[in-house]
Amino acid sequence: MLLSFVLALSLPAAAIAQSAVQTGLPLPAAPTKTVSKLDVEELDRRASLLMQQLEMTGMAMAIVEDGKTVFAKGYGEELRDSGMFVTEDTVFRWASVSKGVAANTLLSLVEDGDITLADMAEDLAPSLDLPGEEKQVNLVHLLSHQTGIVRNAYDDRIEGGKAAKPTRTSLGKLGILCEPGTCHTYQNVAYDAAAEIIEGKTGLPYKTVVQERVFDPLGMDTASMTLEGLTRNKRWARPHGRFGKKISSVKPTYYRVPAAAGVNSSVKDLAKWMTAQFPESGQIPLERLDAMQTPVISTRGEQRFLNRRFGDLKQAHYGLGWRVYDFHGHKIVGHRGGVDGYRSLVLFDPEAKAGIALMWNSPHTRPIGLQMEFLDQLHGQPKKDWLRLNEGRL
Repeated sequence: MLLSFVLALSLPAAAIAQSAVQTGLPLPAAPTKTVSKLDVEELDRRASLLMQQLEMTGMAMAIVEDGKTVFAKGYGEELRDSGMFVTEDTVFRWASVSKGVAANTLLSLVEDGDITLADMAEDLAPSLDLPGEEKQVNLVHLLSHQTGIVRNAYDDRIEGGKAAKPTRTSLGKLGILCEPGTCHTYQNVAYDAAAEIIEGKTGLPYKTVVQERVFDPLGMDTASMTLEGLTRNKRWARPHGRFGKKISSVKPTYYRVPAAAGVNSSVKDLAKWMTAQFPESGQIPLERLDAMQTPVISTRGEQRFLNRRFGDLKQAHYGLGWRVYDFHGHKIVGHRGGVDGYRSLVLFDPEAKAGIALMWNSPHTRPIGLQMEFLDQLHGQPKKDWLRLNEGRL
């Protein structure tokens, strides 16, 4: 039922009529046993070499193979020149990787019968005011960034210290780039209406619902959704700017939109969240996983970015809280995130039950190359220097 709503409500009529072949994405197939070719020692070596680059301060990496975390390690420092070294237990910020948690939690309410994916987001989130006299944005549109307004609308106000709800009431003053449900324009302020909807339907704070429905069931002991939740840990990574410049304090800005960017955890707990996305894990209902991981809308801007640096990821789409790609015929799911002084990523093959999770406390994009080197190993592709480390052996 969830998946049928996603397909029926999110795509224009012409797109609904297209087959999976016409979208360019692989057709669903019966799960097959994938023989992993992971060389964890080599990925560890490459990560260690990456940390010798001037722009890197600290990083944590976890690798999942055959549905189990087989590697988790910290590199570098939590605070530059402090002697406080990153471990697998160091807590970082997820930033926009948090969006999958919001989608999962909202879909759990759909399963409870409290709401439907056909419901209009503005009816359920009183602060959400979108352009146009008629309400056209349903929950699928909200969770796949198909509101029709300019991308990252009013992020600058959140960064300037404004609260989420009054900022959302101003979205209606914006113009429309496209009709809702017809194009992808990435959002944070609008997306966080998911937290407001969850609070309205449960009568509980968003962080409490996520704790009860996600963190506790998955055993994510270090996970939290507030600034205090980050800094109360014995081990937590401090933010840094370009080339290791220390940032004096953690900005609270994006904790104001927790559904969009509020989660903190260690890399071990991020790996637990990633593992729960595998159909065979049995931790999340299959229909919910299908709804989140089914391509809903093409993300042309994302594909342009990939074409410049990571061109083996093709057919970039957004599902519900997750990005979906094709890698040499394999369906790949993931997300990246970034807030001031922190970056994160998760990328996995749900059928192969394998994935990589990375978090680092600097604003640079070079570590994204590790996810590509992981995929090359997993699916037997020739080695490439995706990290741009210029080693002669590659």
